Formats: sequence, structure tokens, C-alpha cells
Amino acid sequence: MLNVGKIEEGFVLDHIKAGKSLDIYEHLGLDKPDITVAIIKNARSAKMGKKDILKVECDINLLDLDVLAFIDHSITVNVIKNGKIVEKKILELPRQIKNVIKCHNPRCITSIEQELPHIFYLADPEKEVYRCKYCEEKYMEKAK
Repeated sequence: MLNVGKIEEGFVLDHIKAGKSLDIYEHLGLDKPDITVAIIKNARSAKMGKKDILKVECDINLLDLDVLAFIDHSITVNVIKNGKIVEKKILELPRQIKNVIKCHNPRCITSIEQELPHIFYLADPEKEVYRCKYCEEKYMEKAK
């Protein structure tokens, strides 16, 4: 049995689709030296078969819920203070995301104006379709 110690302040991301924890680690910028991270990959889950879990000890305000929800809005976010779960956050698809994904349209202004932020808006919540704010190009795949 694997035993990862408890954290005093931070968050535990549970019910991550198996294999997605490293994507989340990268997109949330969890590689900073003052952040302690435990990545548990392919843990057994009665509900999901296999899942990943991230335990992060840091200031809870560092968590960008929009980025996390874009990657997978079914993740459970447990907020930890003084070693106890004080809140469970429900994720919803963000209406807009900035500099998480890039527009692949070669005619888009972001291809020419490199300093422009890459902004996508949620065009179809049911199908989880995001489009570029500048050229309306549809984003075809989730964040990697």
C-alpha cells in the first residue's frame, strides 16, 4: 500500500483521468521550488477504474481553477487548511481562457502579433467547444 503523508495547507486534486496528472502539473505551473507536489498515477478507483491524484502543499490561492476546469471539469478539488479538508470546489467550464492553448489558424492575428494573448471563449458549453476570440477558429483538442 502506498502511503503519502498529509499536507497542512494546499489542495488535493482527485478523480483526475488516468495519465492527465502531468498535464495538470505543467499547466498549473507546479514546478516552482517552494511547492511540494505528490503525483499519484494510475491509482485504483472503484468509480473510475484507474485515476491520478495530485497532492499540492502551497498557498491555496495559487490554484487556477479556470485552467483546471478547462483540462477536466470533473476533477474534485479538496482545499486543505490545518491538515483538514475545509472545502470541496465544484469546477465549471470557464467562459474564457487566456494563454492556455494557442490558435492554430495561420491567418489569425496571434500568428503575426506574437505579444497578443491567446484568448479563447466557450462557444458551445454542451459540446465543450472553444473558439479563438480574434478569428473564431474552433479549438480541436483539449490542453496537452
